[in-house]
Amino acid sequence: MDAVKERIQKRVLDQIDLERDVSDEEVMGLIREEIIREGADMPLSLAERKRLGSSIFNSLRKLDVLQELLEAEEVTEVLINGADAIFVERFGRLERTDRRFSSEEKLYDVIQQIVARNNRIVNETTPIVDTRLEDGSRVNIVLPPASIDHCIVTIRRFPKDPINMRRLLSLGSLSEEMADFLKDLVAAGYNMFVSGGTGSGKTTFLNALTEFVPPGERVITIEDSAELQPIGIENLVRLEARDANLEGKLRISIRDLVKSALRMRPDRIIVGECRGEEALEVLQAANTGHDGSLSTGHANSCRDMISRLETMVLMGMELPIAAIRAQIASGIEIFVHLGRLNDRSRKVLEIAEVTGVTDGEVKLRTLYVYQSKRDANGKEIGIWKKENDILNDRKLIMAGIRKENSPS
Repeated sequence: MDAVKERIQKRVLDQIDLERDVSDEEVMGLIREEIIREGADMPLSLAERKRLGSSIFNSLRKLDVLQELLEAEEVTEVLINGADAIFVERFGRLERTDRRFSSEEKLYDVIQQIVARNNRIVNETTPIVDTRLEDGSRVNIVLPPASIDHCIVTIRRFPKDPINMRRLLSLGSLSEEMADFLKDLVAAGYNMFVSGGTGSGKTTFLNALTEFVPPGERVITIEDSAELQPIGIENLVRLEARDANLEGKLRISIRDLVKSALRMRPDRIIVGECRGEEALEVLQAANTGHDGSLSTGHANSCRDMISRLETMVLMGMELPIAAIRAQIASGIEIFVHLGRLNDRSRKVLEIAEVTGVTDGEVKLRTLYVYQSKRDANGKEIGIWKKENDILNDRKLIMAGIRKENSPS
């Protein structure tokens, strides 16, 4: 069938008029004609014709063998380790597929097709790029010489409909009490930072939190590669960073975008992921009246996220550690830490309040914590425990969510 596909594809390409725009319908019509012609010498069943036609069309107009995988709703990640090794994640588990590209050159062509749609460049000179697909899926590409053996592509897919807090509750990611608590915090304008490891669901959780932003607020999202799908925000501005061109110019960093966002009359600033020197601008935005700002970052715990923020600030500017910690303590009020457990489930592991700086250290007070347990069959049956009530309830009182001196 590979040989049949190559013959038909070559004949279709020979018939396409490159001097004008040819519609998908015209291309599909040519493919069907050639399949019928091929069938005169080699009988093909209806199912084989349909599969062959779809495969050829995807190769010519879509993303070749990736297209079917990207259209399967149960596939959450696609991992490509060269033309012959394509893995997918389904229901939290990785498996190797029987799909393969016809050659490394074809894989390279598909990579160039992906990056071209977003005006990105990837080649031997610039072998690493982050971009996205039309449906918002996140794409990371690494080419030789940075990758030793093959072209490497990692695609993180997101659901067509953003996952809201109700959906997270149904998945057991947090308790009802915690969801109501976070809803109140977002509505009252607490500055929150979501931490977690790779694949813990930080972006999904941040999306769910945006559902609780009060109507009428102007929200600006800033991302390295646009992934967020804020829920129900009418006055929304989305900004995206840009890599430098071949001459090393025209780069637009997240730090640049944060600075610009401060001049755009935001009520809230949401930074999709804080990775480096832009952490200083994120903290400054949180300390200049933009209550309710949100961001995420990679860390192993709430406490570890504070250390990482200190490091990221130092990547952009030499400041005394005491000054950085003061900025963190006054700018971020709540840390939410997520984790991915052994059973592949994603859960909120801790919600902690920043209570200030004591003896030169940023102090955290745990409000909710996840206690992991397993039944006799090894199934996760952990519970969430409330350890403390929030001390800094000023914003909750000002928003009318809590009365002064009232218990939680």
